[in-house]
Amino acid sequence: MPAPTTIRSIAVRELNIPLFSPFGIAGGAQASAQNLLVTVELADGTLGYGEGAPFPAYNGETQEKALEGVRLAQGQIEGADVREWREIGARLAACIGKVGSARCAIEMAVLDALTRRSGMPLWAFFGGKATVLETDMTITTGTVEQAAADTKAVLARGIRTIKIKIGSGDIAKDLERVQAVAQAAPGSPLMLDGNGGFTADQALQLTAALHERNITPILFEQPVKAEDTAGLRQVTKWSGLPVAADESAASAAAVLQLAHDRAANVVNIKLMKAGIVEALDIAAICRAAGIRLMIGGNVESILAMTTSACFAAGLGGFSFVDLDTPMFMSENPFDGGFAQRGAKLDLKGIAAGHGVTPKQA
Repeated sequence: MPAPTTIRSIAVRELNIPLFSPFGIAGGAQASAQNLLVTVELADGTLGYGEGAPFPAYNGETQEKALEGVRLAQGQIEGADVREWREIGARLAACIGKVGSARCAIEMAVLDALTRRSGMPLWAFFGGKATVLETDMTITTGTVEQAAADTKAVLARGIRTIKIKIGSGDIAKDLERVQAVAQAAPGSPLMLDGNGGFTADQALQLTAALHERNITPILFEQPVKAEDTAGLRQVTKWSGLPVAADESAASAAAVLQLAHDRAANVVNIKLMKAGIVEALDIAAICRAAGIRLMIGGNVESILAMTTSACFAAGLGGFSFVDLDTPMFMSENPFDGGFAQRGAKLDLKGIAAGHGVTPKQA
């Protein structure tokens, strides 16, 4: 007779959620969240839920690739025991490799089932360091006028820290947009996200121009292409700003190399890059190397964002929090998750697992 914690089945389906407006980054825009929902059922009937959020403009992953990844892994994972979650993570890494959103969706559902059955909130499972985080909100790509208007809307929500998507290919336009946000939100901490849209020289031109205008962002995220480690190191050395690796930090091995090369001051951990098990390894490498931590995500619903919040709050020590995409969605197909008041994400109300369940049709 199988143990009650044995995985009886894994189910997957598309999870398509409309957005109020397209979510644009340097590599392109996404008009809706084209994600996937994974459900793990244990032998005792316990259900765990996970979300995969591929983002083609970010790293080329598509919903189709993610669905294929989950289906490929089903035979490897069904019959496993969720108490052996690290072994499950290793099997997923070997089976579906770089399809990070599929790995994340399955691992999320596995850990949700394990902690629901145990009656333990996921933030406690990850370490219980804290139960409240404070998020920023993103100004996506667009016009100067739209950036100013969106900034006022962010402030009206009670959110102070603002992240600006840049890397349009037009440095003058990027500069104008950042200046418009700074003028609309005097005193607000600003973060820049290039999503690999600059060369190192262009990024340094932008930071010099901002310095001349007395605009000092608290972070410059992924200014150069993912593979341009030398350029990332150059911006880190000469910009005078904390620089975060995002696309360049897609695996534990990549982060170890970044640490060796001293190419970034900060690493943005996204569970969708390589799953939760490897994200724990990435956090450990960063701490050992003195690299500051950031938590972020793709275009994710309250399900995946709550899991990321549990990860960051439970581990503690995250200097930057970018868990804002549920606010861009015009529908919420779930119940539960963190409670949000202004910028604060409160996890205290979660009794077990990540606390998110699909709404009944």
